[in-house]
Amino acid sequence: MSEKITYATLMADERIHPNFEKALSEVEKEFGKHYPLYIGDNEVFSSEEFEKRSPIDSNILLGYFQQANAGHIKEAINVAKKAFKEWSAYDYRERIKIFRKIADNIERNLYYIAAWITYEVGKNRMEAIAETFEAIDAIRYYCKVYEENEGYIKKMGSGGPGENCYSVAKPYGIWFVISPFNFPFMLANGMCLGALLTGNVVVFKPTSEAPIGGYLLYKMYREGGVPAGAINYLTGPGSVFEEEVTKNPDVAGLAFTGSKEVGFKLYKKFLTNSPYPKPIVLETGSKNPTIVTKNADLDKAVEGIVRSAFGYSNQKCSATSRVYVQREIKDEFLKRLVERTKKIVVGDPRKKETFMGPVINKKAQENFIKYVEDAKKAGGEILFGGNVLKEGQYSRGYYVEPTIVIGLPHDHYLFKQELFVPILLVDYFDTLEEALNKANDTEYGLTAGIFSENEEEIKYFFNNIQFGVTYANRRGGATTGAWPGAQSFVGWKASGATGKGVGGPYYLLTYLREQAQTVVKES
Repeated sequence: MSEKITYATLMADERIHPNFEKALSEVEKEFGKHYPLYIGDNEVFSSEEFEKRSPIDSNILLGYFQQANAGHIKEAINVAKKAFKEWSAYDYRERIKIFRKIADNIERNLYYIAAWITYEVGKNRMEAIAETFEAIDAIRYYCKVYEENEGYIKKMGSGGPGENCYSVAKPYGIWFVISPFNFPFMLANGMCLGALLTGNVVVFKPTSEAPIGGYLLYKMYREGGVPAGAINYLTGPGSVFEEEVTKNPDVAGLAFTGSKEVGFKLYKKFLTNSPYPKPIVLETGSKNPTIVTKNADLDKAVEGIVRSAFGYSNQKCSATSRVYVQREIKDEFLKRLVERTKKIVVGDPRKKETFMGPVINKKAQENFIKYVEDAKKAGGEILFGGNVLKEGQYSRGYYVEPTIVIGLPHDHYLFKQELFVPILLVDYFDTLEEALNKANDTEYGLTAGIFSENEEEIKYFFNNIQFGVTYANRRGGATTGAWPGAQSFVGWKASGATGKGVGGPYYLLTYLREQAQTVVKES
């Protein structure tokens, strides 16, 4: 590829389409395989398996995956413990070399991986390709960061006569990594990369909604040179893993991306069951606002909000889910918002013209129905959408309409909870201060945006918004589309645990602990 693809350039290159469609055909030949667990050098099959079917069409059986039991989890931790001594002893430059090979390997398999993402989680081709390239860029960016910081080995000042002092960052040991469905390749990559590049070892469990993305990542890492045992791949229901992950004394750190409910439960048990504090990296969703003032460019605002609210059916922790528009312009804004939303093509994400594919599963579709009914019961008006799509091409998948709701009271639970379905709530404000108060009135704090051509309003927004990833006037996505090396993807409040975001300059430090080394040489 001559130019990288990002979320800001999704429609730029027509050459991607024949490559992607060829990859779809290649992937289809592999449907129905039985995938093992990978523990060290061994392919392990359990006594029980589970199916993974495509949300595009539930008749498409993608593959069978193993249900790991407690014995498998313990074995993987033991194998990782043995591998840690060797992997952590690699010179940091050698690990960088390996990960650069991994990035090159992913790029060679770009369309193949993206085609699997589309089938597995229903993401349209543009977003699936961009997700894969984001993983490539993340690896290359962190190799550069690690290299520029010389492996985080720093010469310090002298503490006394003859003292030679160094600060040396060292890995913790075994990290348990648990990844979500919505970015099955990139989010797993971010956590596994952070741990492994810095000399830790990983036991990796992708969600059961996206085991193939996790398998492909494992395969790319092993082919690139990460040794057996340094990364181990397990699948199965999360309930089986909880006790072993949180109680096993050999697990040094936990990296989790997913729901706040599950993340906080793991966090509490992990800390409670340990005799001392252990590091944890959490990204636990959000309820992201976008503010539109009377000084906004409405064409820009509407485009950015629609892309952010309905891209991948709002199944992004960064998606815009609530909009606050200044009362003077609300009628014109709503008119344009509805007109633009009507143009969204909902359908099979394998097709070039599709913008919004299915939601991930039947439960998400049922949640959509419930939320729409609850909005109506509370006096909300469905300005557009609100229906499940069941006929024709939609009959065997989990399709719903992009939906706009107005008229709900600000304290309604739909304004507070992360929904992860394509429902956008719109409310109004008179002053920017009021808008910021409403935007900040949430336990979450991941992404937020504003549309205004007034520099003072933008400055006020940045100074007062309580979110970690903030944007002004972003047509390509009001609150979505963070990119490695450009926007640190960092959650405040209930959206994160470290205050340091993946994609930013400090992320690798969350997987490292500092050791002060002093050698005295007397003259």
